[in-house]
Formats: sequence, structure tokens, C-alpha cells
Amino acid sequence: MEIDSDISSGEEETLTAGEVLQILEESWLNEKFSPEILPHRNEMVECMLEQINQMEENLNKLKKGDFRVIVHQMELDRIRFIITSYLRIRLSKIEEFTVHILSEETRRDHASKYLSPGEYKFATEYVRHMENHFHLLAFRHMPGNFQEFNKSKMVVVPNVSSHVFIRAKENIATVVIDDEEIDLEENSQHILPYSSVMEFVRSGSVQLI
Repeated sequence: MEIDSDISSGEEETLTAGEVLQILEESWLNEKFSPEILPHRNEMVECMLEQINQMEENLNKLKKGDFRVIVHQMELDRIRFIITSYLRIRLSKIEEFTVHILSEETRRDHASKYLSPGEYKFATEYVRHMENHFHLLAFRHMPGNFQEFNKSKMVVVPNVSSHVFIRAKENIATVVIDDEEIDLEENSQHILPYSSVMEFVRSGSVQLI
């Protein structure tokens, strides 16, 4: 399906809808294979949701029986799947690493936040519900010395030492692995510890696959 309208990404540049979709698809794959939560791409999600509405309006103008309807509908379903999967993966990570993510988020300035406003609200409410649930159980069933909710004891941290499959999107010098430095050539593929390439994943120099 041809996507050629221009969209403002909110980053002082104009991208075509096709370019926005490509960025979002790469972000989805990175989020899917990364052990940690990555900086949100909420502006890209919002752009594509607006584009979906426009595409649906154009689709409704086609005559019934037009073969293009089937092709375009399949592409719309694919885009919806990418967006839905991307958001669900992020929510799953927020639920698993809530305390850790919120702790890290408080150290970042406004421009460097990893969570979207909606995700941050979800995370803080999730912690509050955990606290309320714990206090309810503690009040009913636990002795007094166990009735204090300690979030620090519930911190689950992503395993950034786990290995990931990557593709270098450009030439990258000085990737440190176990005190050894290696260079990555553009389009080369490797299996490496995530911790050794995490900064390149965040910057977009490396694609998780």
C-alpha cells in the first residue's frame, strides 16, 4: 500500500507516513527483543493512528469488489498489529519492572523520559494498587512486624547481560565486550550481550532482530 503523505514528527522534521511506519516497526522490534524498556515513541504511534484514520476514509471511497480494498485492509491490519503489540510489550515490561522503571525515570529530565505520560500514570497507579493490596493482606493475615510494604525489596531488574541478535545500521567503532574492543561493520549481524550495545540500540545505530 502506498503511503506518501507528510507528517510532522514533533522533532522539527517532516517525515512521510511510510518513514514513520518504518521507524515505528523498528522501535517495535527493538522493544520486543530488548530486556529493558526503551524510550517511548509515542509521537510516532499518534502519527500512525492519525494516518490510519485517513487511510480508512480513503478505503471507504473505493467501490465494493475493488481488489485494492483487500490489499489495503491487510496493510491496515498489519499496522494496527504493530502498534498494539508495541504498546502491549511496553505495558508488560512496566508491570514486571515497575519499581525499577519508576526509580530510573525520576532521575531523568523531562526531555529524556522513557515513559509516555499515559505509561507513567499507569506505572504509578500499578504501584499504588500493589501497596493497597499488600496492606489489605497484611492487615488480615500477617503479624505486625511484616505489615510494612517495602518497595525496595520488590525491585525486579531487567537482565541486560542477556544476549541479543543485532544488525549494525552503520559502521560502529569500539564496542566493548568483556574488556575487549571490536568494530561493527554496517549491515553486519552479531549475537552480543545486550549491555555491550544498549547505548547503540537507544541511539538507533543498532537494530535488534
